[in-house]
Amino acid sequence: MINFITRYFTSLWAFITSPFRAIWRGIVRVFPPRQFTVMDTPRGNVYTYGQSSFWRFTRFCGKLGLIIWASWSTYVFVYHRPLLQKRTQQLEEVRATHTRHMSDLQVYLTKYNELVRNLNVIDDKVLNDKELKDAEKEKLMNSRIKTWGELDFLRTRITEMLRDEEFTPEYTKMSELSAEYELTRAENEEIKRRNAQLVDSMAQIVEADNIIVDTVSALTKEKTDELHQNIKKVNGTLAALGLSENTLLRNANKYTNPLVGSAFTPIEFDKDLDEKYQKLADGMERWNGLRRLNEILPLGKPVDSRITSNYGTRNDPFTGKAKKHRGIDFAGKIGTELMAVAPGRVVSAGERVGYGTTVEIDHGLGFTTLYAHLSQILVSRGDWVRPGTVIGLAGSSGRSTGPHLHYEIRYKGSPFDPTKFIKEE
Repeated sequence: MINFITRYFTSLWAFITSPFRAIWRGIVRVFPPRQFTVMDTPRGNVYTYGQSSFWRFTRFCGKLGLIIWASWSTYVFVYHRPLLQKRTQQLEEVRATHTRHMSDLQVYLTKYNELVRNLNVIDDKVLNDKELKDAEKEKLMNSRIKTWGELDFLRTRITEMLRDEEFTPEYTKMSELSAEYELTRAENEEIKRRNAQLVDSMAQIVEADNIIVDTVSALTKEKTDELHQNIKKVNGTLAALGLSENTLLRNANKYTNPLVGSAFTPIEFDKDLDEKYQKLADGMERWNGLRRLNEILPLGKPVDSRITSNYGTRNDPFTGKAKKHRGIDFAGKIGTELMAVAPGRVVSAGERVGYGTTVEIDHGLGFTTLYAHLSQILVSRGDWVRPGTVIGLAGSSGRSTGPHLHYEIRYKGSPFDPTKFIKEE
């Protein structure tokens, strides 16, 4: 052995450390030293950095250890956590079973004490009561046998309880059933009481509903009749234009602008409901249509003044020949304020051949109003105007013989006789 060492190794220490040196040489072959050259371009400097085999091997071991730790943690989290949860659940089940068994034992102990007490009472009567008759003795003995039978049954049930995890004693079952029965009966009484209250409440609601429907229906009819009076006087004119009242009401409900508001959505109820609700909805739809129609149509005078020339054929003031007059003339001095008769948008404001200085307002549903021969315009094209808004001043511009207002109402661009729209009844 000594010859072997002295032949191949310089010393005993070299022999002992030779395996470690061999391992290190393998590490150096796998992780040889490295050098990195970095050039500082702006300054022209070159820097060289070296990494030894030990440094590279240490960093590799650190990364490998981190990977192994992460893998093991993932494995523990994925595999062992469900096992831990399962063990925790099993422990809770065992605790619940133990608690149930302790409760059952308490029930059995109470029953056992009761049976032993009954047995002692029977034995005392049989042994000490000298006046006891044979029939009474036989009855007591039968009762004693029955008590012993119950004690034996109790012993059997305790044995089953300790061996069978699914065991539930009859005494506990009966107690739970009794409690559930009492609870159910109490709940049933409460439900009956609440049901009676609901029946009373529903009766009150039905009565209130009838009152509300009748009241709203009456108000709607009253307001509808009142609003219809204003539309009734222009029905003949509307019929001449090919318009029916129902068509105008539907269009008025659908019409939308910033002054009149958004469209009205009709209400439709299930056919299975009482027809009074649909009648009320139809009445409200008609009332709303009439209300909007009264607001949209240009009803009323643009100026508080007398009429000097009606709509229709007349002698032309310039030529003297018969010519159709397309509007109504109102007397007025220069500067008299002229007002919009309904909400709308100014679609024209300026000079027009023959009409002079004019303003035209679109009120919706195809109706427009035109004011001619003005001396001054107080609105601009695109303006929204409300009823009573002063849109200009009377004058004598254009083809005019003197200061007045020429006023037209047009449907889809064609003028018609506005007398019924202007006349106040």
